[in-house]
Amino acid sequence: MEITTEQIKELRDATGVSIMQCKKALEEAEGDMDKAKVILSKASAKSASKKSDRELGAGVVSSYIHAGGSVGSMVELLCETDFVSKNEEFQELAREIAMQVAATDPEYITGEEIDDEIKAKATEIFAGEAEGKPEDIKAKIIEGKLESHFGEKTLLKQSYIKDPEKTVNTLIEEGVQKFGEKIQIGRISRFAILQ
Repeated sequence: MEITTEQIKELRDATGVSIMQCKKALEEAEGDMDKAKVILSKASAKSASKKSDRELGAGVVSSYIHAGGSVGSMVELLCETDFVSKNEEFQELAREIAMQVAATDPEYITGEEIDDEIKAKATEIFAGEAEGKPEDIKAKIIEGKLESHFGEKTLLKQSYIKDPEKTVNTLIEEGVQKFGEKIQIGRISRFAILQ
């Protein structure tokens, strides 16, 4: 099947990935746009893992203030070079993440930040809720409840507010593929006027 330039443009507009990568994904998906998006998504994750050990030397601080001015946030989004940090699309990604932080008030950026003591207390509570279940089912119930509980509080695991099909981590992976550099959230901060 021949891939048209219109198809490539449509996929590029939807994903922001390079023309060549879009063309390859469409060829592999035999012209199926949805399959091509899945292929690009897998490539994003693979690309991000390859770049995970690179040094971060640049970045941008972005903010978001919600209408009315009662909630705001700041995000430090890191990358490897000034070239990428000055890119408008990179700065927009940082702003989107700041909007996510303002909307969801995460306590952690990654799951590694969660203290073992806090995990143990949550496990104890969920074990009590799963009391009386068979052991193999009990373990799965506890694991599911922990994942759900901490997933809501962990920025990278949260569903992206503008597209619940994606997580914030998926946004970062797509950014890595788009910009060709390691990208990482450095710090986050949220402010709210208590009423």
